[in-house]
Amino acid sequence: MEKFNDIKRPSESLINSLSALTSATASGELSRMGIKDASITGPVTYNPGKKIIGPALTLQFLPIREDIYYDDEYTDPEEQLHRQVLYFTKPGDIVVVDARGSMNSGVFGEMMLSFFKGRGGEGIVIDGCIRDYASSKDLDLGLWLKGVTPNYHTQTSMFPSAVNVPISCGNTLVMPGDIIIADDDGAVVIPIDYAQKLSEVGGEHQEWEIFVKEKLIGGGHLKDYYPKHSWSKKIEIEYENWLKKNKGK
Repeated sequence: MEKFNDIKRPSESLINSLSALTSATASGELSRMGIKDASITGPVTYNPGKKIIGPALTLQFLPIREDIYYDDEYTDPEEQLHRQVLYFTKPGDIVVVDARGSMNSGVFGEMMLSFFKGRGGEGIVIDGCIRDYASSKDLDLGLWLKGVTPNYHTQTSMFPSAVNVPISCGNTLVMPGDIIIADDDGAVVIPIDYAQKLSEVGGEHQEWEIFVKEKLIGGGHLKDYYPKHSWSKKIEIEYENWLKKNKGK
């Protein structure tokens, strides 16, 4: 059995400092930092209202070739690398899978996801499918998928080839240990070297967006309040007073 490496996980305090961010805020702020498109294209939420944030365990699939890989659903389970990635799970982890956009291979099913849940996993982001969706959704994991299928993982066109290596998920590079934020808008990859700065600027962004939303709902004009760089001195003072009043709420 090939040996695989665990990921280096960010501190709990860093994860907590990012927890208020939405995927949209993270994507926008990362773009301003130079990471132009950090969103994972394709997978969408299959558990609406669920938001997750945590470090990425990664799993890579390749096209199947019978002289390299032959397997059926239950042959030599410990040789099936989609199991191996789950063995690394620690509380708060997210599994990100390059499943090649396949719509006919179910990367995980009910038992695998039940194990992942029991280990404290937060959710999965798959450029592909799972199976056993009806029972798996009751686990209340975060599920970002392209779809569902009755097929098991190697039944048709691909096989799991590597664990905790750099992967492409939805045409976005994901490094093992990168931080994932995922919500109803989608999943965003936060490069670990950008995470601290994002936590600082993202927190400020969240605050002024709350302020602006309150003002617009209250009848304020869009040209006065949005975007932030268009604020007059009067609005800046209004915001400062709002911050003093609402800090710590």
